[in-house]
Amino acid sequence: MFSHSFLKPLSAFLLCSTMLLPQLASAEGIVLGGTRLVYPMDAKQVTLSVRNSSKENSYLVQSWAENSQGVKSTDFIITPPLYVSNAGDQNMLRVIFSGSSLPMDRETLYYFNAKAIPSVDKSKLEGKNTLLLAAVTRIKLFVRPKGLDVQVEKAPSMLTFKRNGNTVQISNPSPYHVTLVQIALDGRKVENTMVAPFGTEALASPGTPRTITYSTINDYGAVSEQQRHSL
Repeated sequence: MFSHSFLKPLSAFLLCSTMLLPQLASAEGIVLGGTRLVYPMDAKQVTLSVRNSSKENSYLVQSWAENSQGVKSTDFIITPPLYVSNAGDQNMLRVIFSGSSLPMDRETLYYFNAKAIPSVDKSKLEGKNTLLLAAVTRIKLFVRPKGLDVQVEKAPSMLTFKRNGNTVQISNPSPYHVTLVQIALDGRKVENTMVAPFGTEALASPGTPRTITYSTINDYGAVSEQQRHSL
């Protein structure tokens, strides 16, 4: 079990650890309340639930935001930034935008991160060199301006696809990020991708594909019915 007096010793313990204890590596008990987070630009804050589904394990949970390049960002204040989640606990995190002006004609992408560090029984580690592993859960965080010209539900249908040799170019003329999953070119699966607002992405193909099938993910993390287009 964690205590406030234990937080600083834990940090030192993490830095000095040298050997893996597999049973300490799992943070499966920490579950976020969504696979993505939409922040309306005119909102004062949004909330995200973090649940510890474990019946016996406690975790130290640390949260922060990153920009689209994966660099830690000070544009958001997350409270509490660090806390102990005991077995069965559910906590609500407040996410508050504190950055400067963002584009008003499109969404801006950030990432929300939650690191879960499992608790340990120090008495069982005496005389041992150990490494305590932390697991980080990362979800997309979209800052969305009010009054965009296009409804978010229509964004996937606005995508266009163009074959260019052994690649397929996906163009997104909407102001929203569109995530494509379960993508296949002529039945051959390729990696998932996300197309930025007014942006393009290229999918590599070993041949000259004639069809593309895919699904998209909405604001709630639900996967759409599969779509098919000729190239």
